[in-house]
Amino acid sequence: MLTHLIEGATIVDGSGAEPVVGDIGIRDGRIVAVGTVDEEAEVRIDAGGLMAAPGFVDPHTHYDAQLFWDPYLTPSSQHGVTTVIAGNCGFTLAPVKADDTDYIRRLMAGVEGMPLAALEAGLPWTWESFSEYLEQVDRIGLVANAGFMVGHTALRRYVMGTEAGGPAGPEHRARMAALLRECLDAGGLGLSTSRSSTHSDGDGAPVPSRNADPDELLELCRVLRPYDGTMLEAVVEGCLSSFDDSEIELFAAMSTAADKPLNWNSLHVDGARYGETLRQLEASDHAATLGGRVVAVMMPTMQPMNVNFRTHCGLHLLPEWPQTMKLPVPERMVALRDPAVRARMLHNAHHRDVGVLSMFTDFANYTIGDVYSEANRPLRGRRIADIAAERGQEVFDTLLDIVLEDELRTILWPEPASNDDESWGRRRDLLTDERVLLGGSDAGAHLDRMCGAGYPTAFLGDCLRGRRLVPVETAVHLITQVPAALFGLRDRGLIAAGGAADLVLFDPATVGSGAPTMVQDLPADSARLTAEAEGVHAVFVNGVRTVRDGALTGDRPGKVLRSGRDTTRSAATAQ
Repeated sequence: MLTHLIEGATIVDGSGAEPVVGDIGIRDGRIVAVGTVDEEAEVRIDAGGLMAAPGFVDPHTHYDAQLFWDPYLTPSSQHGVTTVIAGNCGFTLAPVKADDTDYIRRLMAGVEGMPLAALEAGLPWTWESFSEYLEQVDRIGLVANAGFMVGHTALRRYVMGTEAGGPAGPEHRARMAALLRECLDAGGLGLSTSRSSTHSDGDGAPVPSRNADPDELLELCRVLRPYDGTMLEAVVEGCLSSFDDSEIELFAAMSTAADKPLNWNSLHVDGARYGETLRQLEASDHAATLGGRVVAVMMPTMQPMNVNFRTHCGLHLLPEWPQTMKLPVPERMVALRDPAVRARMLHNAHHRDVGVLSMFTDFANYTIGDVYSEANRPLRGRRIADIAAERGQEVFDTLLDIVLEDELRTILWPEPASNDDESWGRRRDLLTDERVLLGGSDAGAHLDRMCGAGYPTAFLGDCLRGRRLVPVETAVHLITQVPAALFGLRDRGLIAAGGAADLVLFDPATVGSGAPTMVQDLPADSARLTAEAEGVHAVFVNGVRTVRDGALTGDRPGKVLRSGRDTTRSAATAQ
């Protein structure tokens, strides 16, 4: 007998083939029949009018910490995500020595926007090795499947301690390589690293991976060669603007040294700066000529991101702004009242090559979000440009006067970057480009700044009822089989007999993502943004229903995906 029989669904199987109406039979966590299924079932679901798709795969998350206080991985799981890849950008919670847990907490708070109080109150820190971390996650039980990269920063700090801010000698490199092998043997999905100047630890110093020279990085990449079902992930300086020759060469060398695909985060598409996008994609072309594979992670939807002048956010990354933004709040407020400081900050925001950080510099089109003073209360929901015009002020002066009235706590929403017809036309061209991988939600990170977890449902809604960038069967293919194949996930990414029963049932007339809203449900009463899923009727993970009409059922059937056991050689590099 089947455990579930889904009847009369419009099946979008993940392969890119046109949808067909049929049934799906599930038993023992597997899909056992697709098409016309005539078998008894414990539960029958009438899916007439609904679409059935494979569970969505999010290739770039930071759920490493959140899963300890939220094993339901919200809101990703409610948006149909059944597999997440965590441990990206070189930042993992293991391996870690007991006397380094404070350093790692403060690093994650500084670089990934995880509230420090939540990290202190919400994590047990009962592990040291990568294997012990995975075992701890296994014991928790997750709502979705999760695979974990091994962070270069964690490796370096574990081996070098406080010396990780300098070069690694031969002995250090050998120990890091041995430690990486140990992590991969435990099931790590590969190596992640960062060389981006935007990534600093809790003390404001470069994260340890930034201190590695290319030889160290390539030595670690070579460790991956015998490990099928592993991957590389990286962030470099050019990810913010345009790669230079050395970065293109490095990505190609990393992929060929490891004999594994490399994905980098993230490709931003701006029609006015499209030459930079094409330059970044040259990394893929060059790697291909050498027998490697490099793909750029790209979000298929707009991702609103708020900022404020009190806590760490994108504004801290603007050229020379940190010298003001890192002052203690009282001193920062004094500085922001100084006309000379204002002039210098405005100049640095607009008269330097800020690359993708230009998303934060269109101050006129900032919208006022939450406010904290009576004087600012009438301004909520209004544009800075309109307020400045009423006051007869310059835009930047108006912005700073408002945030000072709130003692810098004002929540500001920049206009989503490159939200114009030309940019969307360019994105349409890139969606099906083999050099591009859709994703990049960053779910689990930057918790009070953005909420990208809803991109799968938002993308489907856009393709079905909005811009109609690609047919629905293509959209589903791009967020299911394509990432599953790239990561070598066994039996996932397709609706086919014998495959894992990771499924999403959604209403094509309503599927989408709600607007981000702030909630205070983290440990230590910390806040985060979340977004409700719309039109999601059911989600199944390993044959167990985890979502019913948008609400979690309480079941947690996810598994920790370990390389070798749950992954195989990536289809992108298989001979």
